[in-house]
Amino acid sequence: MFTRILSITRKEVLHILRDTKSVFIIFMMPVLMVVLYGYAITFDIKDIKLGIVDRDHTPASSALIEKLTKSEHFKIRAKADNARQVEALMMQRRIIAALVIPKGYGKSLQTKPMTKVQVLIDGSNANTATIVSNYINFIIAGYSLQLNSKIIRVPISTEPRIWYNPDLKSANFIVPGLVAVLLMMICAMLTAITISREKETGTLEQILASPVRGFEIIIGKVIPYILLAFLVGGIVIIFAQIIFNVPFRGSVVALMLFSLVYIYASLAIGIFISSRVKTQQTALMFSLLGTLLPSILLSGFVFPIAAMPQVLRIISYIIPAKYYLTIIRGIVLKGIGMNFLYSQGIYLFLFGTLLLMISIKRFSTKL
Repeated sequence: MFTRILSITRKEVLHILRDTKSVFIIFMMPVLMVVLYGYAITFDIKDIKLGIVDRDHTPASSALIEKLTKSEHFKIRAKADNARQVEALMMQRRIIAALVIPKGYGKSLQTKPMTKVQVLIDGSNANTATIVSNYINFIIAGYSLQLNSKIIRVPISTEPRIWYNPDLKSANFIVPGLVAVLLMMICAMLTAITISREKETGTLEQILASPVRGFEIIIGKVIPYILLAFLVGGIVIIFAQIIFNVPFRGSVVALMLFSLVYIYASLAIGIFISSRVKTQQTALMFSLLGTLLPSILLSGFVFPIAAMPQVLRIISYIIPAKYYLTIIRGIVLKGIGMNFLYSQGIYLFLFGTLLLMISIKRFSTKL
């Protein structure tokens, strides 16, 4: 049995090595995706184009403007006299937000307990508008506490400490999750076309004519892609630390063990797809629709699952990437041990085993 599995594995390895273009893509694509996703997908917004409407022109209004522009988030791009000019500037995309300081602002600070300023934000992009609003509210609230502390002593003050990602870098959140997406994509897509390729090229009949059982064919074809996926995952993690300085606080051994289980589940999906379709093109299409898109959209990779509708939250329970994201972010960022993550590993193992058994049974039936 082991000799027959080894022969199938050797055949698959030779096929991978002879396809130099695919090998180049397999190793270059993760590097490019790490760089592109790491820099492109970010929740940090800098150099927000800010407009100013200062109707007060006092030292107090100048101090408020200076407080905003001292942060790295805001840059003054225009000054206006009224709301109509602000609207025109937003329509031209010259500014995203505008601070309107009313006349009498400086005097009101000295005589009234509460002074209001207006903030106008372009809401065409709801996510950006929310972030900009939070930035402005945070800065102005801090400045307000600073002004009040000169008059009265603040009874309660907060001193926040952020654990695991103290710099609030989006790359620390995105890049580990990218490992889950890449492993799923590579494992599922490559294995999805293995058996379908044999069917399409007509070489499956030659394999079936030999004394090789169905499960031996599947196991022999899966082994090379397990090693390949491990190599790709290692490359992604190394580049993440070199380029983005993503910390690694957990156990390498634990991550390797859980990654093996996740790769096993991902390969099972690819084998299941390839056992159901006849052409490589169909296998590739189903692998994209069934693995890549759910891994990005429904796993919590970018969008929080808690914010999704109830139907999508239920669907997310069958997405393997959801569980691996919990594992890799827990190990890499928090240093969590296996005793807290074993349930995710058990689910991935059971999920992969179920799909693999169905695939072997269907393949045996075809024999």
